[in-house]
Order: sequence, then C-alpha cells, then structure tokens
Amino acid sequence: MKSGGSFFNTCKPYIAMISLQFGYAGMNIITKISLNGGMSHYVLVVYRHAIATAVIAPFAFFFERKAQPKITFPVFMQIFILGLLGPVIDQNFYYAGLKLTSPTFSCAMSNMLPAMTFVMAIIFRPGMEKVNIKKVIYQAKVVGTVITVAGAMLMTLYKGPLVEMVWTAHRHSTSGSSSSDDTSKDSSDRDWFIGCILLIIATLAWASLFILQKAALKTYSDHQLSLTTMVCGMGTLQAIAVTFVMEHNPSVWTIGWDMNLLAAAYAGIVTSSISYYVQGLVMKTKGPVFATAFSPLMMIIVAVMGSFILAEKIYLGGMIGSAIIVVGLYSVLWGKYKEDQENKLLEEIPEVIKANNNNNNSNNGIGNVEEEKTAAVAIDLPIFTPPIKPT
Repeated sequence: MKSGGSFFNTCKPYIAMISLQFGYAGMNIITKISLNGGMSHYVLVVYRHAIATAVIAPFAFFFERKAQPKITFPVFMQIFILGLLGPVIDQNFYYAGLKLTSPTFSCAMSNMLPAMTFVMAIIFRPGMEKVNIKKVIYQAKVVGTVITVAGAMLMTLYKGPLVEMVWTAHRHSTSGSSSSDDTSKDSSDRDWFIGCILLIIATLAWASLFILQKAALKTYSDHQLSLTTMVCGMGTLQAIAVTFVMEHNPSVWTIGWDMNLLAAAYAGIVTSSISYYVQGLVMKTKGPVFATAFSPLMMIIVAVMGSFILAEKIYLGGMIGSAIIVVGLYSVLWGKYKEDQENKLLEEIPEVIKANNNNNNSNNGIGNVEEEKTAAVAIDLPIFTPPIKPT
C-alpha cells in the first residue's frame, strides 16, 4: 500500500498538468466559436476573470482565512503585476491572435512557452533553474526545449499536403469551393502576420507570469487559493479599465444564454480559477519549466477536436510537427525527473552524515579509530554522488 501511495503521489503532478491541457483545449475551441460570433475579447476577459474570482473566493475564505500573509507594498505590486501579465496582457493578446488565426495555430505558437520560461528563469531568476551543460540531464532539458520549439515552428511554416482523416474525408470532399474561399479570406497574409505577433506577445507575458508566480508562492505557500482569488480579482479590475478604453459601444457588454456565456463561464471556472490554482501547486514542487513543458499536448488535442467541431483541416506538416514536439516534451520531462532525483540524493547526504556523527558521539570516545573509518565510509557510500556545485 505504501508503494502504491508513493507512486500515485509521484504521478499527481503529471496527471494534473495533462488534465489541464484538455481543459485548455476545450477553452480554445469554445472561445474561437464565440469570437467568430462577434464577442469582444476585451469583454470576454472581464467576464472570464470575474467568474473565476466569484467561484474561487468562497473556497479561499473558508479554507485559508486563518494566518493570512500581510499584504505589504511589495506583495501588492506582485499581485498587481500578476494580474496585468495574466488576465490583461496574456489573455487579450492571445484572444486577439486566436481570432485572426485558428485554435491549432494559436496552440502551436504558444509552444514556445517552455523555451521562453526556461530562458527567462535562467536570466531573471538564476536560482530557479540550473544548467550544467556538461551533464546529460541538463543537455536533455536544453535540447528538448529546442526540439519543442522546432516542432511548433515546423507546424507554422510547413503545411504540406492535406491529410484525410476517417471522420473528415466526407466533409472535405463535399465542402465545395465556397469553403476554400472563406478559408483563404480568414487566413489572409496580413491577418496571419498580425496574429503571429499578438500570440508571441501573449506567450512572453505567460512565461513572465510563471516566473513571477513562483516568487509570489513563497509568500503564499499555504494560501494558494487566496493568491489565485486576488490575482483574478485584480485582473478583472484592470481588464474593466482596459475595456472602457478600447470599447466605446455599451452593447458589447450584453451577454445572454448563448455561446458567449458558455465561453466566459468555461474559461473562468476551468482555465482561470482551477488552472491558476493547480499550476501554483505543481510549480511549488516541480518548478515553472515542468508546468509549461506540457503545453505542446494542448496543440495536439486542439488539432483533433478542431477537425471534429470546427472542420479544421489537418496537414502533414502539423502531424510531423506534433510528433517532434512530443519528443521534445519527454526530453524535457526526463531531464526534470533526473534532476529531481539528483536533488533528493543531495538532500539525503547531509542527513546520513548527521546521523552517523550522532551515533559516533553516543559511544563516549571508545574506538575512535574505528569510528573515523565508519564516518569515512558513511561519506563515501552514497552511490555515484554528484559534485555539489554552486547554483
């Protein structure tokens, strides 16, 4: 039973992040339908995070109301910037890019996230991620990140021939020329270029959010729900201000029992409140690179769902790129797994030495020569102990 429980605890971060990718995939499909229907992405961001705040605030109040960290000015600024990076910059630019491109393409562009997060973690917070290029585990992380980005870029730059799926062959063969004209119009070169720029900016903001959230979790290590509530609430206020500046027609705020409400509710509950909280828990133990390394899976899920629901066409380049991304994904995860094992081993070594010294002191000085030999053995015994280098 103990080994089974240990195995489940080891798998929990992986299960959590994979589940989030399915949630994100659903958000991309539903949001694309809503944006195509004419909903303003500025208003969608407001409703999304207002719903997220309303959903998660009661849980924060009931479970974390005791021993709340004091909100000092630096803590307030962290929350303010997190709200600006996530709900405002990331979401608005991502939705705008999604509207100009497609769900699959948007997900492909966001697969630069692991590389951006990895690089930014090294540059701006050197202690967060270690890189010793002489070691295989760190080589795997670097190479895996590069492969992931290469696969995403291949999907973007190379379409290749159309791949007929069993469930889409009939649809494509009977779609007619008007469908081709609509597709050509929607994916004009100008809109495509602008969409790319917007998605890149959104990805940069998302990577910055991961880095800063890791720092904020040091203050709110036992109050992740409270942190999520404050970030969503702050983001809602900021998004309202941005919407008043960008949207001057009061009718854009109108929402009914339709796809627009579903998009806001789904995004607010699943991909804001739940995802922010789960990401915080995972990053607390695994770090931001581990959390972002799962994002390529979302693209594969969206590509399949999009072909079913939105009649998106799947091309050979997309399939090859997806396969390459999966290779890069597991290269990064393998490196992170081995790095965690190494860190655990390094943490156990001082405990072994300390326990051995305590046993030696309890012998009242008898057999000092033998004790010194035993101490030396205690230090040398840990298998292939890696050298301890400053991070």
